[in-house]
Amino acid sequence: MVRETCLCLHLQSAARAVGRRFDRALRPLGLTNGQFSLLMSLNRPEPASMAAISALLAMDRTTLTAKLKPLERRGLAAVTVDVADKRSRRVRLTSAGRALLAAALPVWAETQAEIEGLLLWTDPDDLRRDLRVLSAQESGAAPIRAAQKSSQGV
Repeated sequence: MVRETCLCLHLQSAARAVGRRFDRALRPLGLTNGQFSLLMSLNRPEPASMAAISALLAMDRTTLTAKLKPLERRGLAAVTVDVADKRSRRVRLTSAGRALLAAALPVWAETQAEIEGLLLWTDPDDLRRDLRVLSAQESGAAPIRAAQKSSQGV
């Protein structure tokens, strides 16, 4: 019964399969799907705090620091001391990082469309919304389901 019904099992399996598909697509650019996501999280006008990046990627700061090191060595990201709080660090995308991200974006878009095309019984927007609800619940956000049901008249 668990094998057939366990959401954790099925989500983990699907996440690994989707991750492998993106890894294959991004490999010619020298990126993994995790590195692409990390670079995308840095694609903003101002350098991001480690805390903001950690929260966005649902990743602890120790793991984030380890994941940033290869990107720093490649000159794709730069970590600097936060001028407002010397204990904190800010991370920015370098020009080389922006160029690589620009080259990777069409690869990502094509792979994303392929994966969405494989969803036979689920609307991709509905799936994204449901996954965000699960993530928000785990992060301690306000109960979303009750608010959604009341807004839908349920």
